[in-house]
Amino acid sequence: MIELFLLAVIAVLVIALILLYRKSQYLGEMLSELKFRKSSQSVKYGQLTEQWIPFSDKFPYNPQNFQFLGKPIDGIVFDDNGIILCEFKTATSQLSEKQRRIKKQVKEGKVDWLEFRID
Repeated sequence: MIELFLLAVIAVLVIALILLYRKSQYLGEMLSELKFRKSSQSVKYGQLTEQWIPFSDKFPYNPQNFQFLGKPIDGIVFDDNGIILCEFKTATSQLSEKQRRIKKQVKEGKVDWLEFRID
């Protein structure tokens, strides 16, 4: 009789472990999807913010002189005192490797002009 009882307890424990494992797998998938959505939301927020920053009071240049590019930098200001390449960042976002290279090239004066004509 005790053997039958112990076998039933073991069976219940195995079933409980299987159910808990399945539940943990499901929760892991849900957590992964939530992380993806959060990351995607941050990207969308950043892209939306980039569109209106030139029109905010804190932007130091005339927004009419700003030309949006998008990639690899957000835009260019054509000011009477010079040309300014702009990259807008929100929260803790960082410059990409390509953006860091562009910044370095600008700082080193490696910027040129090309007038290309097609006849």
